[in-house]
Amino acid sequence: MPAVEKEAPVTLPETDEASNKETETPKSSSGDDAESEQKMPESGSFKEESTRVGDLPDNEKKALDELKQVVQEALNKHEFSAKTTPTPAPAATKEEEKKETEAVVAEEEEKPEQPSEPTKPEPEIAAQEEKETEVIEEKTAPEVAEAAEDDGAKTVEAIEETVVAVSSSVPQEQLPQSPEPKPEAKPAVTSENESKGTTTEPEMGPEEVYIWGIPLLADERSDVILLKFLRARDFKVKDAFTMLKNTIRWRKEFGIDDLIGQDLGDDLDKTVFMHGFDKEGHPVCYNVYGEFQNKELYQKTFSDEEKRQKFLRWRIQFLERSIRKLDFRPGGISTIVQVNDLKNSPGPAKWELRQATKQALQLLQDNYPEFVAKQVFINVPWWYLAVNRMISPFLTQRTRSKFVFAGPSKSAETLLRYIAAEQLPVKYGGLSKVGEFAATDAVTEITVKPAAKHTVEFPVTEECHLTWEVRVVGWEVSYGAEFVPSTEGSYTVIIQKAKKLASNAEQPVVCDSFKIVEPGKVVLTIDNPTSKKKKLLYRYRLKTKPSSGHQSFKDELCCA
Repeated sequence: MPAVEKEAPVTLPETDEASNKETETPKSSSGDDAESEQKMPESGSFKEESTRVGDLPDNEKKALDELKQVVQEALNKHEFSAKTTPTPAPAATKEEEKKETEAVVAEEEEKPEQPSEPTKPEPEIAAQEEKETEVIEEKTAPEVAEAAEDDGAKTVEAIEETVVAVSSSVPQEQLPQSPEPKPEAKPAVTSENESKGTTTEPEMGPEEVYIWGIPLLADERSDVILLKFLRARDFKVKDAFTMLKNTIRWRKEFGIDDLIGQDLGDDLDKTVFMHGFDKEGHPVCYNVYGEFQNKELYQKTFSDEEKRQKFLRWRIQFLERSIRKLDFRPGGISTIVQVNDLKNSPGPAKWELRQATKQALQLLQDNYPEFVAKQVFINVPWWYLAVNRMISPFLTQRTRSKFVFAGPSKSAETLLRYIAAEQLPVKYGGLSKVGEFAATDAVTEITVKPAAKHTVEFPVTEECHLTWEVRVVGWEVSYGAEFVPSTEGSYTVIIQKAKKLASNAEQPVVCDSFKIVEPGKVVLTIDNPTSKKKKLLYRYRLKTKPSSGHQSFKDELCCA
């Protein structure tokens, strides 16, 4: 007969203040827990660094100060808004020019000699010379000048042919031209202000540059952003500044400010969405790849380049809107947790999806540094683990430490390590859903030992209406509920007869309620006949009538 493990009675809070106190999740001291921890892969060990300047080591403080100085100089010179011009190729050296010239001469020498024209009789030669003299005399002065200019231009062209071109992208007006006589300098007109030693041209102040809604160098929030770029480049100031500069230019070219307010539809709302927070307060983003098994949605999103570009813009827009909600103050939460659900993922065979994902990842890596606190991959198929083992050696230790992988049987358990049950969606093993309870109603987590019973008691001292939610991750247990009055000789009321709930139960969360008219307690019984430990989640809410007898009820949050 299985052993019965009884939980201490749950004490109801007497005041609203007590109900708001945080509760610690009970931890089992059984050897099974220790063994499970040892089996967990050594991933997800990344710990976020501080965003407070005072907490930084001296070398990182120095790098931050240097980067701020470089950024200030760039703002003063308006470098972030300056248009980029192609860098010209280096001009040919004298040795190269000499070689080119020798090659031209050699080519001329190799040309076959043209046959000489037959010698004309002297009378004919004299007549030809007279004709040419007459033609020359008939030309006007302007025509002679034009001919001279043509000869000069041909000479310049001949010289240019012996020199290597500077760059094929140089505009036509930048190419060498024949010198023209400069007009005589006109005396400068001196204004009244200039005569007094002042200038009328206003000096341009530093430009204002915003990134994720934060003005650079305007306040301490800017330090948090600059630290992201420094950490992404191992605190190499030059590399971090280059990345920052390229990011700001890319944002202007991509039209981020206009993109945020655009309506790109809601077709992909189920594929990527934000829901709740992790235990450290990070917003959680869910990426559900299995949604693309829908052929209609897949074709509508990835079938051609135009649609893939729209998907890319939608993904960037979603990320930008999420980032604007982060707290960039020192010590604030300025990163997110990514949960990647690979259940029913189309896999590597879908070329269009791979291309879109690859392009999106490249943009995120180049322009959104250090925005992910953790990457959790759930329902991971075997082929994904194989691919990860191949690429893992090429990733930095910092990147690998942010990754957590879990197969289908361990997905809920893994997520509950990082996300509280009241914040975790029901489909992923939590209790978060629209209904009686809110995300602020804390959930108690208990480990039920193998081959054991576990009871939970809710003592009640007055007339009220009690509602509770119960869930066992993976179920395969029996659940029952009863009310036991405090008065001796009273009978026990069966609220829910014990019934076995399978692992694939249609109702993953059991929600029950009972109207209590006398002091007593509600007892929940969980019987785990399996050889595996189970995670029990529960919470409850008590509604009591106010003493004034008003028909409305007063909600009282009850946390175990």
